[in-house]
Amino acid sequence: MEKKTLKIYFTSDTHGYVFPTDYRSAEECDIGLFKCVNQFHKDGNTLFIDGGDVLQGSPLCAFCHDSIGEASQFAEIMNCCGYDYVTLGNHDFNYGMEYLDSYLNALKARCVCQNAAYEDGTVRFPSRIHVLENGLRIGIVGIVTDYVNVWEKPEHITGLKISNPLEAAKEALQELRGNVDITVCIYHGGFERDLETGRILSNTTENIAYQLCEALEFDILLTGHQHMSITGQMVSGTFIVQPPDRGKSAVSIEVTVSNGQTNFEGKILSAGGVCDPSLLKKFESMEQGAQGWLDVVVGHLDKPLLPSPPLIMAAEGSEMATFFNEVQLAASGAELSATSLANETWGLPQMVKRRDVLIAYPYTNTLTVLRVTGKALREAMERSAEYFDLDEDRQLCVSETFLKPKVEHYNYDYFSGVDYVVDVSRPHGKRITALLRKGKPVLDEDEFTICLNSYRASGTGGYPSYVGCPIVKEINTEISDLILGFFEKNPSLSIETKKNFQVIF
Repeated sequence: MEKKTLKIYFTSDTHGYVFPTDYRSAEECDIGLFKCVNQFHKDGNTLFIDGGDVLQGSPLCAFCHDSIGEASQFAEIMNCCGYDYVTLGNHDFNYGMEYLDSYLNALKARCVCQNAAYEDGTVRFPSRIHVLENGLRIGIVGIVTDYVNVWEKPEHITGLKISNPLEAAKEALQELRGNVDITVCIYHGGFERDLETGRILSNTTENIAYQLCEALEFDILLTGHQHMSITGQMVSGTFIVQPPDRGKSAVSIEVTVSNGQTNFEGKILSAGGVCDPSLLKKFESMEQGAQGWLDVVVGHLDKPLLPSPPLIMAAEGSEMATFFNEVQLAASGAELSATSLANETWGLPQMVKRRDVLIAYPYTNTLTVLRVTGKALREAMERSAEYFDLDEDRQLCVSETFLKPKVEHYNYDYFSGVDYVVDVSRPHGKRITALLRKGKPVLDEDEFTICLNSYRASGTGGYPSYVGCPIVKEINTEISDLILGFFEKNPSLSIETKKNFQVIF
């Protein structure tokens, strides 16, 4: 058999970071889709593939949703970049199906997402067979984490059912078997096991990539969602890769088929070089519109809210977290509040622009008010207390479970409305040694209202004690918009330094 090759260029989790900017300054930086695709080379034996999470996660995404109201411009960008196949990411559903369809309807690339079906069970985005110029037949299957069902409001996925990704991929693979030379699965999800040791890191179904490798026989598994960088390695006979988020890099895969043997080679393509000037020119008005929208001043603080390293903020308190909780309490009228910070926290300057708010709170979360017992509250706080560990010198550090396989500083919560002590020297589940509300100990049978973001209220991030708690009300306004509204009512704010907890060890 003559030697034949397949080349794949793969991106995932760009989150709307298209241009070479992080939106924090006017300086160009090595980030974004255009800094990746300038290194892609197209021919008849090459595929450009994206793993989802295109439509949400950057200030540009917020501008397009809030000011334009549809997502066809992102489809046009993908079209100009030459993409052949995409799958859907969980964040692509954040603005609802009408918004997502405005993207898909304008997209030239084929969408494959085997576990997204119409209500009658018909797969909306079925697998495809792509025949290369050299004759190789490539079977392409897409799947998305079924945690979409946990995170999304039902109205955001109207008309769709997101089923078990393993079963959907298995069914598609069976249909392809015998009809293709190489099978590729695009999975918007990550790994539940350590790739070096095989140690189980998560028992949920949010990420099942390791299980996919063990249970199925895809030749290539393109993964995302976890924002890790995996150049390429074999797991149970499947070649796996994953790029990081925001277009920091892409992955290229070279597949060689010769004499019955198939070889794989992966390479990380770090974002860099010069963007195609024709792309920058074509979408110049979109970017300029976003920058102008982001530069609108929304309020003033008496001092900047400056971030510190995540461990220091978690142990000593964060004025940013205190401010977010203040906004949530004002919007909800709840007795208690809990919030978290993004992995990268940039604070707020004294003169606050819209961009500063959207960078500080980059999620589309809305607000939920739950009625919780003292017991459920303590269990949630114990989960946050697991964030801490002690190193070999008995010094405070971040627990490995919040760093591997994915960095999850955002799963540590800051609580407002109670005073508490965390003793890291004690075992998990027994670290909250004091918990007071207005000076009185919180008892298991006590009840409170607490406001949380919608992500946390679902129990996600290791907070099952919230599941089943009565919902007092839902505030269907994004928290970033609540922050902007708070500034509108309070254009000049004085920030008080408040610390209502202590971490000891």
